[in-house]
Amino acid sequence: MALFGSKKYTLVTVKKKDIPAGLWMKCPDCEAPTYKKELENNLHVCSKCGYHFYLSARQRIDIFLDEGTFQEMDANLVSTDPLGFKGPKTYKEKLESDQKATGLKDAVITGTGVLKKKPIALAVTDSRFIMGSMGSVVGERITRLVEHATANRLPVIIISGSGGGARMYEGVYSLMQMAKTCAALSRHNKAGLLHISFLTNPTMAGIMASFAGIGDVIIAEPKALIGFTGPRVIEQTIRQKLPEGFQRSEFLLAHGLIDMIVKRKDSRDVVSQIIEYTAGRGGK
Repeated sequence: MALFGSKKYTLVTVKKKDIPAGLWMKCPDCEAPTYKKELENNLHVCSKCGYHFYLSARQRIDIFLDEGTFQEMDANLVSTDPLGFKGPKTYKEKLESDQKATGLKDAVITGTGVLKKKPIALAVTDSRFIMGSMGSVVGERITRLVEHATANRLPVIIISGSGGGARMYEGVYSLMQMAKTCAALSRHNKAGLLHISFLTNPTMAGIMASFAGIGDVIIAEPKALIGFTGPRVIEQTIRQKLPEGFQRSEFLLAHGLIDMIVKRKDSRDVVSQIIEYTAGRGGK
């Protein structure tokens, strides 16, 4: 009888619509899926938890300045290989690789622009290029920018995002840039002019130990990792568990290392207001 006979199945093939890759992104903090276009419209900030996604230097410039006002300086400066560094990759090979991958000549972009109708000097580091480390070109570009700002009485805003410090490929030449950039900023300060340091995730090592740590006003994005040595290295060295949130913006604000935490959507307004309040220090 058919009732007790063997069952017959029909196989149906369902064609799945092709979904283009890269339409969705997963938030590293809350793990919620986010539509990429929605993320872009929200300045690359998760609408669920407020996590601030990484931005390249070019993206930050586009978001931060009035449209079409940026004039890049010293774009053709490129690093050489003073030590003839050799390793799994030579320094020259590493430079060429990161230049090709990022479209940048080095780890910082500098220039002048307008922020809410106020002229400023702006530098933005990019951690995609050798971890945003400071070699001779990074130091020279920032120093030249600051000197230009001092001569033209402009406020300096430096947006830092660097997981690296002094660039090991250049040895002492790289270490010299820490002193050089700080000396230029000291002269800027003595001229009665403003320097705002804006820290993003991550700002570490020699960058934080030099120009990023000496702003007249130090601002950070939420939950940015900020410090000299990373928390894992510290824990392994002192053999102790660090406090929750150690080296994050909120911890550093509570302990007086930074002046304020500013969400990305508010950064233009806040920096513009600081320039207005300190008009006698390069806000004109």
